[in-house]
Amino acid sequence: MMNVENKVIAITGASSGIGEASAKLLAENGAKVVLGARRTEKLEKIAEEIRKQGGTAEFKALDVTDREDVKAFIHFAKDKFGRVDVIFNNAGVMPLSPMNALKVEEWDHMISVNIHGVLNGIAAGLPIMEAQGGGQFINTASIAAHVVAPTAAVYCATKYAVWALSEGLRQESNNIRITTISPGVVETELGSDITDDASKGFLQELRKTALTSDAIARAVLYAVSQPDDVDVNEVIVRPIRQMM
Repeated sequence: MMNVENKVIAITGASSGIGEASAKLLAENGAKVVLGARRTEKLEKIAEEIRKQGGTAEFKALDVTDREDVKAFIHFAKDKFGRVDVIFNNAGVMPLSPMNALKVEEWDHMISVNIHGVLNGIAAGLPIMEAQGGGQFINTASIAAHVVAPTAAVYCATKYAVWALSEGLRQESNNIRITTISPGVVETELGSDITDDASKGFLQELRKTALTSDAIARAVLYAVSQPDDVDVNEVIVRPIRQMM
């Protein structure tokens, strides 16, 4: 795809799931991908797989809740390749639980990763994109940005916030493209940190008809590949049998 080739794309949450699948597909189409996550051993393996297929990939350890860490990650990408064309704010967590379980530490963690992580990516990348005259943010929200379900109130709130931040940035931007990706149920590691047994069962039931990460990666590729004057603002991708 002509508008993907040689683009420098920084991806958070790139060690598995949607981030990993997107990195591989974008690199396959000629992008230079920079992978960020906490699990560097997984990043190294993914980067090596991309290089073996003839792609270009670099990686750096990243904690999206740390503003300076995110800034260092984005500047690492810029220093390696001279610019940053796309920042895919993809890292997220989903420890579902009913409100009355009062898992307040888990609430705080979701807010830190799912909201602050996106804000940190925007803060790090916006000055670079404005200086170079363009760029694109892709932010992972969720169908949970549109529908609230029991045990998911806090998670949904964080994803509503991602949607709102993306829409606000879109309205403020004249030459920067803003895309919100809202996946339905996808078979990933998301939710592996659930500590509430009933919520685990709820997610397992939903995932009986889950998409693969590749389905979302194709949506990311579609958004990136559009002409520079075309801004794909939101893509919702559900399994065909998902009711929510």
